[in-house]
Formats: sequence, C-alpha cells, structure tokens
Amino acid sequence: MRALLPFLVAASLIAQPAPPKVQEAPLRAHLAFLADDLLEGRGTGQRGAELTVRYLETQLQALGAAPGRGKSYRQPVSLLGLRTLVGRSTLSFMSEGACSSPAFGAEFVFGSGVAKAEQTFDAPVVFLGFGIEAAEYLWDDFKGLDVRGKVLLLLVNEPAPTVEEPGLFDGPNLSIYGRWTTKFEMAARHGAAGVLLIHTTASASYGWPVVRNGWDGERFRLAQEPEGPPLEGWLTEETARALVQRGGQDLDALRIQAQRRDFRPVPLGLTLKGTLVSAVRTVEQFNVAGVVPGTDPKLKQELVIYSAHWDHLGKGLTPSTDTHPGHETDTIYNGAVDNASGCAALLAMAQSAVARPAKRSQMFLFVCAEEQGLLGSRAYAAAPLWPLATTAADLNLDSLNWVAPTRDIGLPFGERSTLGETGRVLAKAQGLTVAQPHPDTAGGYFRSDHYSFVQAGVPALSVGGGRDYLGPDPAALRAKAATMGARYHQVTDEYDPAWDLRGMVQQAQFTFDLGQAVANAAEKPRFKKPLGTH
Repeated sequence: MRALLPFLVAASLIAQPAPPKVQEAPLRAHLAFLADDLLEGRGTGQRGAELTVRYLETQLQALGAAPGRGKSYRQPVSLLGLRTLVGRSTLSFMSEGACSSPAFGAEFVFGSGVAKAEQTFDAPVVFLGFGIEAAEYLWDDFKGLDVRGKVLLLLVNEPAPTVEEPGLFDGPNLSIYGRWTTKFEMAARHGAAGVLLIHTTASASYGWPVVRNGWDGERFRLAQEPEGPPLEGWLTEETARALVQRGGQDLDALRIQAQRRDFRPVPLGLTLKGTLVSAVRTVEQFNVAGVVPGTDPKLKQELVIYSAHWDHLGKGLTPSTDTHPGHETDTIYNGAVDNASGCAALLAMAQSAVARPAKRSQMFLFVCAEEQGLLGSRAYAAAPLWPLATTAADLNLDSLNWVAPTRDIGLPFGERSTLGETGRVLAKAQGLTVAQPHPDTAGGYFRSDHYSFVQAGVPALSVGGGRDYLGPDPAALRAKAATMGARYHQVTDEYDPAWDLRGMVQQAQFTFDLGQAVANAAEKPRFKKPLGTH
C-alpha cells in the first residue's frame, strides 16, 4: 500500500479541479500594512498586538470566514510577562575578593524565570557542560550533583556525533536536548538557582544582537506552565572566557571535556551575587482563527489548519543598536519577512478558500507569541478549537520568499509523515523540484509553530521557499536572499514596495494547493517516524 501511495495521490490530484489562484494584490496589501510602523512591530503585550489582532479578525470577517471560536475569531492565551529592570538590578561575579560586573546588553543578558518581583543571589557557579540528561543516549552531565542553590554555566547545542556514534543526539540534526529552552527546563526540574548560556554564533545559529534584542524588553511564558529557574541568561563567549579564567579554568579545555560521557561538573571558584528586580504582570493575548466549512457531509467534520504567527519583537525600549545606516534611532522591529509575510499569505489563501471550499473544513490560524517560544500554538494544542483527533494536518508558513520565484519548493522534515509524499507528488505535477534538505544544525524543526502540532499528534510541516531562483543572475538573487541573515530580528526587517513577490505568491499557492489536496483526499495524512525525531 505504501508503494502505491504516490500513484494514489497523483490520481487524486488529477481528479480534483485546480484550486483557485492566490492573488498577489491582496497579499502585497496585507504585507505592507502588517509591516507598517503603525503596528509598532506587533510586539507581544504591546499596543501593536491589539491592532494586529483587530486587523486579522476584521479581514477574516470581511472575507466571509466563520469565527473559529463560537461567535468570536479570538482564542485567549494567558501569559506571564517578565521584564528585567536593569537600572535596579545588580549581578556580579566574585572570585577571591575580585568583582566582575558584565555590562547588560553588551556582555550579559538576564531575566527571571519565576513570577517574583525581587530576588537575591549568592550562588556558586558550576560549569555543567551541555546541561543534558538523556537516558536514551546514556548521557548525564549532572552526574548526581545536587545543583540546588547553584548557577549553572552551560554550552549551547549538544555533543557532536562521532565516528563510533554517528547517530548521537540525532546525528547532524540538532535534537531537542540541544535547544536552549530545554536546558532551562531541565535545570529548573533539578532545582538550579540559575542557568547562564555561553553564546557563540556557530552554536546558537545567530549572532549576539539576536540574543540581546530578545532579552532587552519583556519576555513571556504561558501563565499555567511550570516555572523556569529563578535566573536565566546568556553571556558572550568573551565574557564567559574571562570569567572561567578567573576561576582557574580554560574554556576551550572545558569544551573538550564536555564532549565526553565521563564529563563531570566543574566548580569554577566563582560566586554570583546581587539582586534581580523584575516587572511582573499577567497579560491576555489572542490567537485568531477563521474557518471555511467543508462541503462533504462526513469529511467536513475534519479539519486542515493553515497557520502563521502574527507577532514579532515590537517596539524596543531604547533605540536599536543595529548598525545599518539610517536605522541608528529606530525602535520598531517591523518583522516584514518574519512574519508579516506568513500572515499576508494566509489572508490571501483564505480569500481563495472561501471562493471554493474543499470537502474538509479549513482553518486559518494566526497564533500569538511565537517569538516567545511557540506560546500561541502550544496554547492552541493544549486547548484546541477543533478536536485534534479530527484535525488532518497543519501547514505552517513562517518567513516567506521575498526575493524571486524558484524552480523548487521546500518541504523540510516532510519525510516524517505522508504530507511529504503528497507534497512531492504535487511539486512534480507543478513542474517543481523539492529542495534538498540541509542538516538541521540550528534545530529549526523545534523552532516553528508546526512543532506544537507534531507534539500533539497532528501531522504538520512548515512549507519553505525554494533556493533555485529564476532570473538572469541566480547568484545575485541568492546573495540578496542571504542578506536576510543580517536583518533577522533587527529593525531592518522592513517591507520594500520594490520587492518581487512572485516567489511569495508561489510559496503561498503551493501551500494552499497542498492543503486542498489534503482537504479533498479520502484519507488523512499519517506519521511515518516516531514523535520527537527528525
């Protein structure tokens, strides 16, 4: 049966009428508005967030999509907001009478993982390798150490695979144990007083400005989830190296030790002392959902979800330290590509879906607080508006192709479920190839909203843009696309009316066509690999 699946999918696609076209004009209009300074970067808990939600629900209503939650398009998500009051917080590292106080922002960022306005610390600092405890890999960096009352200095990422163990921690792909959020969670379960991560661009997959911008303002977590460690933060590599040296150790030597199973925690001869003062509040944000009911008497009870996160970093407290000329005093992180593009595409796709409904129902879901740790999609998965058992799939869009049309399309992690097979058949039918996947060294699998649905047992993937650009100078187009790396989570991620949006429309159209194929198929997609693996 498995060998016949591509042929069955192809036959099904041939039998179905072509889905309606996603139009560029509404997509461009939505993109321009959502990335405008008026929305102040769509920051969680900020004024721009309410403006964004109001716009999305109004557009869904105007298109004729039904409310996703009773009579409302909004699904409330309760969040805990924590903002470090830098001027009132003093954290220093003491060693043999000497004191070091790294500068917040330039060398050190930190915040509270618990809902306390003021905390004091007098805690020894211990180097704990990667901070991983993973029985299935026979790995334990804790080695029975009681870390209660201690601050853990940790490496980002995870031990590298070896010739003897090429599949260690999922081989070339980052496993869930390498995610920095997992390190915080694991340390909290062990009762640690704090966790400080050592940043490198290679291990984090982004530069220090991305970390700094993410911790400069208010951070959020789901109000009902377990608390983190009392102190959470990052150090630049240079700062960490100097601190470790003052404790009588060498950072490079510690890194080598941490790659081994027999690694044992190393006390650093450092004590973290000081006070952390935070502004603490609870805030209600919203997922926004509109539904296009299905046409089949039976299959309309099942659902295909198209998702995109509407939030970005919002308005900063101080002018950006981004060094791009002309942006020295900018405070708005517009997030045009990330992810006004995904939201604009979903609205344009919803317009097509209303014009020609499918057999299964379709939901257009705009989730909140993705930049804070997939909070909106996690909240949806915990309290779904439609039963997960009858949810066929989630197709997610995040940071779309803003450069040019391509000869290929991205289906990263598509091999995990039959969604990938359906996507490959569809791509072939449209004259597209599927982009060759790269090793997931940055843990992208765990960093986008599709993962919340995978964890909940729903086949899901994020459809990626292609890389084989169409045009007279493909190399120049690839170079143009690469500039987004320097603008990621910076104030320079802004909309440009000169953008060629044919590639974005192509990506939206493929995603919509894939959703239509799933919505009209006789059977729902199914998983092919166990949950939690690539």
